[in-house]
Amino acid sequence: MLRSTRKGFTGLNSLSTADKRNNARNESPGIAARYPRLKAIAEFLVVGICTCMFALTTVGTLGSLLSNNAAGSRDFVEYWASGKQLVDRADPYDVNALTQIERSAGFPKEIPALVMANPPSALLLVYPLGFLSATTAELLWLLLLLISLIISVRIIWRLHGSPKSLVHLLAYSFAPALSCIFSGQVTLFMLLGLALFLRFHQSSPFLAGVSLWLCMLKPHLFVPFGVVLILWAIRSRGYKVLAGASVSLIVSTLAVMAIDPHVWGHYMEMMKTARVDRLAIPCVSVILRHWVTPHTVAIQCLPFALGCGWAIYYFLKHRDNWNWVEHGSPLMLISVLLAPYTWFMDQAVLIPAILHGAYVNRSRILFSILALASAVVEIGMVKDIPVLHSPFYLWTTPFWSFWYLLATRSNRSKLTT
Repeated sequence: MLRSTRKGFTGLNSLSTADKRNNARNESPGIAARYPRLKAIAEFLVVGICTCMFALTTVGTLGSLLSNNAAGSRDFVEYWASGKQLVDRADPYDVNALTQIERSAGFPKEIPALVMANPPSALLLVYPLGFLSATTAELLWLLLLLISLIISVRIIWRLHGSPKSLVHLLAYSFAPALSCIFSGQVTLFMLLGLALFLRFHQSSPFLAGVSLWLCMLKPHLFVPFGVVLILWAIRSRGYKVLAGASVSLIVSTLAVMAIDPHVWGHYMEMMKTARVDRLAIPCVSVILRHWVTPHTVAIQCLPFALGCGWAIYYFLKHRDNWNWVEHGSPLMLISVLLAPYTWFMDQAVLIPAILHGAYVNRSRILFSILALASAVVEIGMVKDIPVLHSPFYLWTTPFWSFWYLLATRSNRSKLTT
């Protein structure tokens, strides 16, 4: 998959005209080039921070795997429990049944059971877990998450011409990605789906569409992205991408319905009782609703609607030279920033945008700033600041977005080396 010919990357490896102008500016001496010591300090910070944070997370994950009832100590248990229910042809969203299964794996009694809130089509992903013990399923799951991260970073690296840099270190130690590995969240599978789409949307459009099935594990994070995808497909006649996405979604849904014919009714009942709108989620849309009118859910959808409007404008502005590697990056930042609700771990899907900004700019200083910001978040995770509900993580997505804008525009001031 990764050993593709140069021809397969035609139109993907090549950067836009704006990027070529930026790279030309990179040849002129910048701040770091004029001050070698500053460059050395920046590189030391990047390598040191990324290595330490990745090592701490790895040790913590391995340590938890070796502990008793490890599978019940992370979010992974909700996927395994739903898989168990599906194997038994029972309701995969049944809170009472899930509670018993999760408690058997060591999930704390004082915490309400976790329920997989992903749509029924996503159940096909967790179905195989139901045939395995909790420990075996957890090891396999975490291994697949790690492989997904590695492959995704490798794909993005190849799409940018395989540059010789340390940027990939930041991707492997990016706080949301490490949080996914530690908790067993599915976001890294979504990252893989996005990376595969970027890789294949020109050379194998149907396969690119099939890859988007992974992104639909949490479709609310990709709505502005999806709106532009449809417009792009219509304009460029990329109907094979839409066909691939549709076929994968229909096949997975029908497969799950063959196991549980009433799965959609079970899902709707679960969503009514779960009341995600009442949860304290540290993201822009939820905070806005609490500030304006806490009981008006429509307010929570306002940023999301504005994001869709901006996405349409952005596509129409760049439709003649649309490049998914370049223009898809701010699109994903807006999609996640203004989503109706989003957890901290979901920000792992922003890795392609972060890497694009770093590859285009190549500033050691900006790279160090990003590594320090990620380290601050990781320190909060080590200090047991609750990832799911603490307002401590509210600043992260706005920061990644601001950093991206700075990285893609700061070449004008010759900040790069």
